[in-house]
Amino acid sequence: MNVFLEAFRAALISLMAHRMRSFLTTLGILIGTASVIAVVSLVQGFSESIKSQFADIGGGTLTLRAENNNENFRTGKINNIHFKDVEALRRRVPGIGAIAPMMQVQASGASYKGRNTTPDIFATSAEFQAVRARYPEFGRFIVESDDRGHRRVAVIGTQLRDDLKMPENPVGEYFRIGDEWFKVVGMMEKRGEILGFSQDNYVIIPFDVGRALMGHDRDPFLSVSFTVTNIAEVEEVRERVKRAIRVSRDLKPDAEDDFKVEAADSVVKQFEQITTMATAVLGGIVSISLLVGGIGIMNIMLVSVTERTREIGILKALGATRNDILVQFLLEAGLLALLGGLIGIVLGFAAGAGVATLIPNFPPASVPLWVVMAAAGFSAMVGVVFGIMPASKAASLDPIEALRYE
Repeated sequence: MNVFLEAFRAALISLMAHRMRSFLTTLGILIGTASVIAVVSLVQGFSESIKSQFADIGGGTLTLRAENNNENFRTGKINNIHFKDVEALRRRVPGIGAIAPMMQVQASGASYKGRNTTPDIFATSAEFQAVRARYPEFGRFIVESDDRGHRRVAVIGTQLRDDLKMPENPVGEYFRIGDEWFKVVGMMEKRGEILGFSQDNYVIIPFDVGRALMGHDRDPFLSVSFTVTNIAEVEEVRERVKRAIRVSRDLKPDAEDDFKVEAADSVVKQFEQITTMATAVLGGIVSISLLVGGIGIMNIMLVSVTERTREIGILKALGATRNDILVQFLLEAGLLALLGGLIGIVLGFAAGAGVATLIPNFPPASVPLWVVMAAAGFSAMVGVVFGIMPASKAASLDPIEALRYE
C-alpha cells in the first residue's frame, strides 16, 4: 500500500511539474466527456418530462385506439374506433370501471369578443377526470347531466384563455366554437409546453354534444380510456376487451386486430426504450472523441518516458522494480484522464443546462448518477488502457542504458 501511495504522490508531482502540458493532454478527454454528458442530460431531461405526463395514470388504466399502418395511410382506408365499440365496452366487458371516450371535433375555431384562435377541440364524458387524473383549476369539469341535457358547456385550457384574453377566472364567460355558443364552466390546471407545443390550447365539451356537432353519420377520430376495477385482473380485462371489440368490429377469426388495447404505463415503457436506445447511440457517437483523447494521452506519455529516461534509470538503480515503474506511469495516465473526465462532467452538465435554457420551453437537463459514475470510470479506464504501452516501455528500460541516456 505504501508503494502505491508513493507512486500516486510521484505521479501528482510529475503532473504538477508540467501543468500546461497536462492540461492540453487531458483536453481531448475533457471535451469527449463533456459532449457525452451534455447529450445524455438533454435526452434524459426530455425523457423525464414525458414520463411525468403519465405519472398520475397508473397501470390500471387502459386505452383502446385504432391501429393503422403505412398501407392504411397510402390507400386512405383509415381504421377508426366506432361509437358501437364504446357501447360494447360499456355493456359487454365485466371488470371495467370508468370509461372516458375521447373524440376530436372538427370546427372552425373559437372566438370571444372579436378575438379568434384555433384550439384543439375534444369531446369526452365526465369520467375523463377520474381516468386521466386531470382536474380543473377554476370551476368544475363536465358532469353526466351535461351529456344527458346536451348542454353547450365547455372546459378550457389556460392557453386558450390567454389567447382569447378572457378573465383570469373565465368561469361563466360565453364564447363560440364554430357557429355554436358555449359557456365556460371550468378551466383545467396548466400543463405547460413540450418542445414549443402548448398542452393547454384546447376545449373539452360533452361527448354527445361533440357527436351532434360532428354529425352522427360521420366517423370521427376516437379513442377510449378506461379503468380496471381490480388492478390484478388487468390482463384478463384486456383479453375480454379484445374479444368484445373483435365482435363489435365484425372481424373474422383469422383476421388480425385492427386496434390496440394498451396500458398507460406501457406507453412510458416504450418511450423509455426509445430514449435508452437514443442515449446509447448518441453517447456512442460522441464517445469517439474519448478515444481520440486517449491516443493523445498515449503520445504524451511516450514523450514523457523518453524525457525521463535518466530518472527511470536512477529509480531502478535505487531498487525500484519493474512493477513500481509500471504503476507510476499507469497512475499518471489514469489521473490525466480522470481529471479531464471530472472537469468534463461539470462542463457537460453546464452545457446541457445552457442548451435546454436556450431552447424555448425545453425540459430541464437531467443527469442520472449512474451516467456520472460511468463517465468518470470510463475516462479513467481510457487513460489506463492507453497508458499501458508507455508504462510498459518505461518499466522495460535497462537501468544501465537509462543512466547513460543523454
